[in-house]
Amino acid sequence: MRAGEVSEVSQDYLKVIWSAQEWGGTPMTATELANRFGTTKANVTEVLKRLDELGLVARVPYKPPVLTSEGEILALSMVRRHRLIETFLVESLGYGWDEVHGEAESLEHAVSDRLIDRIDDFLGRPAVDPHGDPIPGPDGRVESHDASLLLAEATPGSYDVLRVSDADPEVLPHLAEANIVPGSRVEVSDGEDSAVTVVVDGRMHSVRREFATAVYLRRRTPGL
Repeated sequence: MRAGEVSEVSQDYLKVIWSAQEWGGTPMTATELANRFGTTKANVTEVLKRLDELGLVARVPYKPPVLTSEGEILALSMVRRHRLIETFLVESLGYGWDEVHGEAESLEHAVSDRLIDRIDDFLGRPAVDPHGDPIPGPDGRVESHDASLLLAEATPGSYDVLRVSDADPEVLPHLAEANIVPGSRVEVSDGEDSAVTVVVDGRMHSVRREFATAVYLRRRTPGL
């Protein structure tokens, strides 16, 4: 089954269910899915029933839905579309990294797999999107970052920025101003309850803790 053979709503649910756990998050409950999509729990239940009937989701009473192997394949197909479109918009059309999420949400349903593969080739097969999220390959393989931690929880030391979540696009310009972007190196100092102090490119910045929860890090190996 291909992504185009299920509804756009189903595509969105599969993508969201998979993405929720990608960076160490917990499985999404029906209530959380209702909040995420701005709908009722009853509507979520109906969608999950359809996905279950299609063999894309396994439903267990009183537990979060679980993707089947086929459901995961379709979810990764949608994730691949979304992240390649975001990358194309930034690298080829001059969009800012805080402007692309909504555009990609719309376009990902309209493009064909062939066009996505052409975009991938045109961009030189990028490994990650502008926010540092790994781009699944055509075979569905995707890199894992299980060892990442949040800037808001980091102890003093030297780190690489792996990812900046775009869940709240308004956070992105503030972090970009401090050059806290994927690929940057940051030195974390002792913080306060309301902020985390970091040094980036020799400059000290105080990052509000709610912004710091959007930044995913990997501790640098001493001597590197």
